[in-house]
Amino acid sequence: MTTTKTITAKEVSELRQRTGAGMMDCKKVLEETNGDMDSAIELLRKRGVAKAENRAGRTVSEGLIGHYIHHNGKVAVLVEVNCETDFVARTDDFKQLARSLAEHIAGHHPAPIAVSKDQVPSDRVDQEKRIFEEQVKQSGKPANLVDKIVQGKLDSFYKEVSLLEQAWVRDDKITIGELVKQLSAKTGENIQVRRFVRFQIGEA
Repeated sequence: MTTTKTITAKEVSELRQRTGAGMMDCKKVLEETNGDMDSAIELLRKRGVAKAENRAGRTVSEGLIGHYIHHNGKVAVLVEVNCETDFVARTDDFKQLARSLAEHIAGHHPAPIAVSKDQVPSDRVDQEKRIFEEQVKQSGKPANLVDKIVQGKLDSFYKEVSLLEQAWVRDDKITIGELVKQLSAKTGENIQVRRFVRFQIGEA
């Protein structure tokens, strides 16, 4: 007769911390695996419950170059999307994600200038910050509110020019970052957008 292990709150909390999954999901899989932590993590991954953020440290050495050329031949995009295994890179879902990202970069206005907000050139950020500070000062807002308002404007700026922060052109209810995380959750792999290049006739 198999003895059923009593699952403690500490174990549930540990699994939640390691996977980012909800408390009830963690408790359920621990019960199903009789408290085996590694098996519980694997089960959460198979079900796509473990959050993408908790895969961020895993090596991504496979992937695809997504590409898109506009029908008029005046806009083209290449984007590198990475994952952990060649198996996932060859799936239709991954190929579609790479193409969707390339189409988004081609069609979004303004065009993104960096993958993430951390990669936006510092001189560009400093320039925008100076402009925002001047705008707020001229608006007559109280001095003690200037920094907060400027930060709010900077956050909006990042959402405009950072690829992962932008609302997806096909569904503005989700960001590109969330789109990537959806496939990460589905595949159980760390998926990252590494870099992109956008060409447009007449632009440097």
